Amino acid sequence: MMPAFHLRTLALAGALALLPVATASNAWAQQADAQAPIQQQMSADEFKAAGLDKLDAGELAELNRWLGRKISAETTAAATAAAAAAKKKVEDDNRGFLSFGSTEPVTGRMTSEFRGFGKGRRYTLDNGQVWEQVDDATLVGARNPNPNVTIKPSLVGNTWYMTVEGYNKNAKVKRIE
Repeated sequence: MMPAFHLRTLALAGALALLPVATASNAWAQQADAQAPIQQQMSADEFKAAGLDKLDAGELAELNRWLGRKISAETTAAATAAAAAAKKKVEDDNRGFLSFGSTEPVTGRMTSEFRGFGKGRRYTLDNGQVWEQVDDATLVGARNPNPNVTIKPSLVGNTWYMTVEGYNKNAKVKRIE
């Protein structure tokens, strides 16, 4: 049986893989609707009120081509931005799980008092992440209510190190939630 966070990570990765397809097909449908000639998108009164009834057939065709290019470019830009934002969110939400997600440092505040390092201790951050210490680093006598922490990845492998505000020591941790 896979731990819940592994299943969630796989589900999010699958959803992320499908997102550009869903976004692109939705954008294509919107683009197809918007590329109907302007005279079909407006009521006769709106068309006349905008002065478009004064255009000859060539001018109206040129206006429709321009609108089509503009709508196509805007739709593509919006779909690209939405896909990039969704990808970043999935990566940020999954930092620290396996080798998936962003390798940007995690910063936050502990939700409880820091009482030093010790193998097996769990540290819950205000962003909901839970990290567990996996090495033998110790820090005896430390007391700090809700300190700021920084958790940075190592240069090699999927190893993360946590430092706590006010202390010049770090501990190897792994994300468990």
